[in-house]
Amino acid sequence: MTESARRQHMVYAYAVLRPTPEAARAVATLRGVADEQVGLVETGDLAAAVGPVPAEEFEEGALRAGLEELPRLEALARGHHGVVAGLAPLGAVLPLRLATVYRDEDRVRRVLQERRDQFLPLLERLAGHVEWGVKVYTDPTDSLAGDAAVRAEATGGEAALSPGRAYLAARRRRRRGVEEAWQTAARTAARIAEEAGGVAVGRVAHRPQRGELAQVAGGETAGGGKPGGENIANDAYLVPADRAEEFRSRVLAAAEGQPGVRVEVTGPWAPYSFALPPEPDPAARPEPV
Repeated sequence: MTESARRQHMVYAYAVLRPTPEAARAVATLRGVADEQVGLVETGDLAAAVGPVPAEEFEEGALRAGLEELPRLEALARGHHGVVAGLAPLGAVLPLRLATVYRDEDRVRRVLQERRDQFLPLLERLAGHVEWGVKVYTDPTDSLAGDAAVRAEATGGEAALSPGRAYLAARRRRRRGVEEAWQTAARTAARIAEEAGGVAVGRVAHRPQRGELAQVAGGETAGGGKPGGENIANDAYLVPADRAEEFRSRVLAAAEGQPGVRVEVTGPWAPYSFALPPEPDPAARPEPV
């Protein structure tokens, strides 16, 4: 790459992996976040999957502004994940955080060399493993059904109450229903964690999702309810690839028959939750003239 091209481009890094012929063939088929051809930057027994991206879009200020725009963020995430997913079948890949950008390929090589003693043990550990996600929700459809049944039974007794007392009684009843649903979901989450621990070799407990993120359903579910409810557990598990079906089956079985609970199982994924976060890189900023 010429000096002029280097000034116009930065280097987006997707993942760390082993520099093998299979890896070289895999990256040759991949396009990145800027529709660029992905390639490998190698140093000894490590490599990074990278691509040249326009400096005007990926320098620090422009990148930060872009990440605040939802369409831009979604497009970036899709492009990033597409590259990582294309590399995942190689068996051992360390996905890097979204928007990991370096000034040039020389900086990428230095990072690989400086962090070799961290990357190599992780690649060894993750070889032959995949990530599965398990989310546990209270299920509002079950809760509403139960509340309606209790309300129907209580109608006769509340008929003699004043409107004000009947309203307070209904609120107490609904509050009890919500509390019971939460407790059932918490017990289910604990049972799932115990079952999953019999197969998985690692677990990361992420913060439960709130707002719109908690309404996005995907993967396979137990409980049969519609998307919604409170997300009370959002865990990632590192699972041997050859035991993935056993893991999925055990988790779904642990969730069956629990009223007021919905469980979502997604995977297999590249092990995002079990890779090191990238080094904060001030070198990604443009150099002083």
